[in-house]
Amino acid sequence: MAEPSSYLGWKIDYANPPGAPAYLEPSSVHWRVYKNPIALAVGGVAAVLLEFADARIRSGVWDHSTYKADPIGRSKRTGIAAMVGVYGPQAAARRVIQGVTNMHARVSGDTPKGEAYRALDPELLDWVSATAAYGFLNAYDRFVTPLSEAEKTQFYREAHPIARLYGVRYSPSSQADFMAMMEKLAPRFEPHPIVEEFLGIIQSGKAAPAAPKILHRALARASVSLLPPMVRRKLSLGRDYDLTLADGLALKAAGKLADRIAIKTSPPCQASVRLGLPYDFLYRGEAERKRLLAASQHALVPALE
Repeated sequence: MAEPSSYLGWKIDYANPPGAPAYLEPSSVHWRVYKNPIALAVGGVAAVLLEFADARIRSGVWDHSTYKADPIGRSKRTGIAAMVGVYGPQAAARRVIQGVTNMHARVSGDTPKGEAYRALDPELLDWVSATAAYGFLNAYDRFVTPLSEAEKTQFYREAHPIARLYGVRYSPSSQADFMAMMEKLAPRFEPHPIVEEFLGIIQSGKAAPAAPKILHRALARASVSLLPPMVRRKLSLGRDYDLTLADGLALKAAGKLADRIAIKTSPPCQASVRLGLPYDFLYRGEAERKRLLAASQHALVPALE
């Protein structure tokens, strides 16, 4: 039997109760993308870099979170919150996300230049949600498997119901929408030593010690490579962060390998079983996934009538 994971003491069982729907369908692009740890690692760091470009978010995270003292724990909690929103039963997703919102409600302060911020400011919530979508999607497309423009647009649109649980008011529906959102915030973007400190933690491996050491620096560089050129310039991330050919090949190899390995106790595998699918459903070919989905939906019809 699979062991449930936990978030701040709350048990999350991705395998139960049987049949409990998630906010996203097994056929979604999110289910494919979020199963890949390389995409989540690279995309997650890219998202943080995009967030840290704005002093309000940078100050809020650095001054109020445990990231500096406990990067592993902080990264795990962030990862669990992301996973439960995609794969968890809806009740579990609501509970965890409400817990995240409750913590954010206590976060407020002033930037070094004296500008007040609140973590629940709608503009900041919208941007944080959008950067996560941009980071994970583009990391999967670049370092795992290329996605079509239709799949990319579908991914953004799928994110809307989960984003609303966090209090997000505007969620981009396409890559073009994200870029327009970024251009609006761009005058606020600036370099800061905290960005370098954050990347130093990533390159040291403190945030992901289980990853092979050879991938630590590659992960940081890959994340920087996903940034739109304007953001990279604004953050003053120069050629020291250029992704080398060896880095790129190593990450792509790791990403493709991870996309073929189904771990029975992982959230995507447990969620598949919960919904009446084989544990390795997401790791099979597209035609086989469609067949299994059709068969599982047909089997549910008598029970629903």
